[in-house]
Amino acid sequence: MTDTQKPRILIIYTGGTIGMVETPNGLQPFDFSHLMDNVPKIGNLGYDIQSVQFPQPIDSSNMNPTYWNQIVKDIADRYDDFDGFVILHGTDTMAYTASALAFMLRNLRKPVVITGSQLPIGDTREDGTENLISALQVAAARDENGDPMIQEVVISFQDYIVRGCRSTKFTSTGFHAFKSFNYPNLGTIDLHIDYAKPYLMRHDTKLPLDPFYSMDPNILVLWLYPGITPDVVKSQLATPGIKAVVLRTFGAGNAPTEQWFLDALTDAVSKGLIIYNVTQCLNGGDEQKRYYTGDMLSKAGVITGYDITVEAAVTKLMYLLGSGLTTDQIKDYLTTSIVGEITVD
Repeated sequence: MTDTQKPRILIIYTGGTIGMVETPNGLQPFDFSHLMDNVPKIGNLGYDIQSVQFPQPIDSSNMNPTYWNQIVKDIADRYDDFDGFVILHGTDTMAYTASALAFMLRNLRKPVVITGSQLPIGDTREDGTENLISALQVAAARDENGDPMIQEVVISFQDYIVRGCRSTKFTSTGFHAFKSFNYPNLGTIDLHIDYAKPYLMRHDTKLPLDPFYSMDPNILVLWLYPGITPDVVKSQLATPGIKAVVLRTFGAGNAPTEQWFLDALTDAVSKGLIIYNVTQCLNGGDEQKRYYTGDMLSKAGVITGYDITVEAAVTKLMYLLGSGLTTDQIKDYLTTSIVGEITVD
């Protein structure tokens, strides 16, 4: 894109509150081919904006890998035609989608900006217009070399831009719905949009986009709690078809050291199950060998998740399991940062 060209941005509407308008029959998605009629301020940006939308917009609670494939295909099919992409998405599973797309859009070198809202456009106190306009500006931004300022998947919401695979929705009612607890914000949105350039993803080579469509959802999340029983743990680890478990541990990656529990994990690992240690804490991460309890997990064959979010852990496992790798290769990648999703000691 030259200085005289308008930024070309594609909006992909999947569903969610941001695309809703009040009608006599209640909230309904509006037709994004009439975007300017619903959000006339967008015309002031001077961008070349086009849009596509799911044939049947969904509540984000229904998001799944099939819909992720559709988003990836929408981007891949038009990748060379646009300078950036804005995805409008419900907030409930936005962090999962942001994490999934970070893995699935391999060799991404353009901005993919996900946003949504807590209130629908048209509501008296709505936040959707501001979030949408800010997301479009983020998708159009260029650095001093003329390259995209954002070259990865991000969430732009209210006053902050955060790395997609570091994001978590932490409130169901606040306008500041998303945080990146273990990685600095990539930008701040106020009178100006200021980018934290040292933390932005940058790439040494410009490779063609390599979309990935084979996410494997055969994963279980096992949440530990005081008093969890052998029957609960053993039955979940024996769930037919599962290939990996995200083990939600206490504090810095700790878990019970009762022999039955360690034996259950050891037996599951010996049978080929991958167990990934992810702390229940939003801030901080797994230091699996810091305490005796965590070290016992290492000896049982549990893989440390460092400071990964549960959203990124789930989608990273789906990605690796679908990639045709061996179990040992997957375990190696779990302790490696692929798209900036973890901080490795």
